[in-house]
Amino acid sequence: MLLRDSGRASSRRAGAAAVLAGALLLCACGTGGAAQDAEPSAEESAPDIACADNGLVNGSGSSAQQNAMKRWMQQYQRACPGVRLAYNPLGSGAGVAQFRRGATTFGGTDQALSDEDREVSRDVCGGGRAIDLPMVGGPIALGYHVPGVPGLVLDAPTLAKIFDGRITRWNHPAIKRLNGAAELPDLTIVPVHRADDSGTTQNLNAYLKGAAGSAWPYPAEKKWQARGGHSANGSDGVATAVAQTEGAIGYFELSFAKKRKIDTVRIATGAPEPVAPTTESASLGIATAEVAGEDGDLALEFDYRTKAAGAYPIVQVTYEIVCADGNRPESLPALRSFLGYAASEEGQKELHAIHYAPLPRSVAERVREVVATLS
Repeated sequence: MLLRDSGRASSRRAGAAAVLAGALLLCACGTGGAAQDAEPSAEESAPDIACADNGLVNGSGSSAQQNAMKRWMQQYQRACPGVRLAYNPLGSGAGVAQFRRGATTFGGTDQALSDEDREVSRDVCGGGRAIDLPMVGGPIALGYHVPGVPGLVLDAPTLAKIFDGRITRWNHPAIKRLNGAAELPDLTIVPVHRADDSGTTQNLNAYLKGAAGSAWPYPAEKKWQARGGHSANGSDGVATAVAQTEGAIGYFELSFAKKRKIDTVRIATGAPEPVAPTTESASLGIATAEVAGEDGDLALEFDYRTKAAGAYPIVQVTYEIVCADGNRPESLPALRSFLGYAASEEGQKELHAIHYAPLPRSVAERVREVVATLS
């Protein structure tokens, strides 16, 4: 067992209390709440889980996974009432920051840890190291509000110019070329991006940088740097802005589009047909990824230029950031139990119904192996 400085432990307890003050136990809280279809039915039996007896597992971060996290927490709590769970979907940047200062048991982020994050986290992990565990996948849907234009098709260079303010009307020739006989209106395009540091932003940036080439000169970072457009906080905020603004286009996890019945863009990748964002097409996209991390870190590297039939290229995986070693003894059994359930076949099969993509089986198996070794 690692011994910790008592002042550091007190700081961590105070930070955890602050996070809990802003989160709801047993649910993922946010400005718009979680999707209603995340609720388990009354007839369902509690899942078979290797429960911890007690403990607190509190996390914060990625808003993209908030609906998946709510579902997992509800199901876990039905089987394991002795454990307290909380998740606050403040965005990936905040999730990493709170984990780095010891305010949470785990952080949720849609971008793997940087070298700086790992180094700073050594203090939180009692000299150990922080690692990335992929837990939930899905497409980054491009939602748009253009009445009378269903099934819109765009490609990476055109998207890059739209989000950078270089294509400003929906009847632009580049959009017409991709959409054949569709009647595109002479309507101003209103791009909407995240105001907060966001892993969803980082993944869209990575896709545009990888697939659009020189048309997207910005780095694959959590902060939005392109010109113009409007901003909103969280995936829920962007989805709300798109739903309420004629001519708008924005990006968010698929469940937000489904909840608000927002039309989504099909992506022309060079495959025989443009690809729509679905859990199935996202799983095919995630399957092109390779594990780039080492020594228990399972960060993934994606192929944004894939032309595989049916593979949606704008995908993200949300990672749970945890200490590989140096976890707090009072929370470690509950942490292993909860994350083990989320990565299990039982936990992953919950995801399709709430518009997320389960991890490829080979990746989920590796996650379960690493979770079992956390100390």
